[in-house]
Amino acid sequence: MTTDTSYMARALTLAKKGLYTTHPNPRVGCVLVNNGQIIGEGWHERAGQAHAELMALRTTQDARGATAYVTLEPCSHHGKTPPCCEALIQAGVTRVVAALQDPNPLVSGRGFAALHAAGIAVDVGVLAEDAALLNRGFISRMSKNKPFVRSKLAMSLDGRTALASGESKWITSVFARQDVQYLRAESTAILSTISTVLADNPALTARIDDDVVQPIRVILDSQLRMPVAAQLSQQPGRTLVLTCTDKPHEHSLLERAGFEVYRLPSNKGRLDLPKVFAFLAEMHINEVFVEAGAVLNGELLAEGLIDELVIYMAPVVLGDKGRGLFSLPGMVTMADKKLFKWGDVRALGPDLRFILTPVVA
Repeated sequence: MTTDTSYMARALTLAKKGLYTTHPNPRVGCVLVNNGQIIGEGWHERAGQAHAELMALRTTQDARGATAYVTLEPCSHHGKTPPCCEALIQAGVTRVVAALQDPNPLVSGRGFAALHAAGIAVDVGVLAEDAALLNRGFISRMSKNKPFVRSKLAMSLDGRTALASGESKWITSVFARQDVQYLRAESTAILSTISTVLADNPALTARIDDDVVQPIRVILDSQLRMPVAAQLSQQPGRTLVLTCTDKPHEHSLLERAGFEVYRLPSNKGRLDLPKVFAFLAEMHINEVFVEAGAVLNGELLAEGLIDELVIYMAPVVLGDKGRGLFSLPGMVTMADKKLFKWGDVRALGPDLRFILTPVVA
């Protein structure tokens, strides 16, 4: 491992400390090195607080002549915090090594240009793939105007998510269910449907023993059937109810109960899903964690909106009358099949967890 790679790996380790707390901002780490010694470290902890470069500079008395290793291009604009490139220039840093150029149009290339203009050497691309994976939601939102969409499903050996009656608690073990809590915590938003709310009355919170900014809860409710007394209204953080119907009375009651209600375009009487995700991107949502049934997952798959599947498989059999993973009524020939690539496969107690990504034709 080269010296630059080693220091960037440390910066990425620091960036991961903000895994559950920085959204909607990217996760960024910074390491300051002078004469072969680390003299300062920092990471972005929460949106609105100091960025990684400023945090690292605060841990050293003299950064003159140092190299700064940052996992993302230093910002060049005034937002809730001052520009990081200016702080590095004023500190006397002589070289900046960055993993990625910032996809944010407000920054993209401007931070590097400011550093170059100040006579600071800049190298880009060290451990770029690792840095991109850490911030794939932020990159997707900035470059595609769409959050990164990860859908979670739990199934039996015979591919069933529930009995015919709808009973599904619990297919998987406590080990798999705890893993889900960490995936929730990583996400900016948890998305579900009114059918799930009416059936299960879920809380949709991240329950982990760590500092976490609770994900925004997003409920697709085309006909505005959300119960005012649903458990969601009593949870910390925000709950968005997205609808395509005009019911002023229900709208008002829900907002008084603490929900945020938004009316979006429809498609054949249901919410237009591409427009839903464009709206969520405008709401600064980087990563969406979908917890829903076969109908929504089938629609997302059919429209090419799923970026990653997380499937937990338990060593149980529920029979051929049970409910499947995806409702895809338009699939009639083998040419219609959906292809995926295998990613990570691991055991969680008695269960297996599969991570798959769709193959784009």
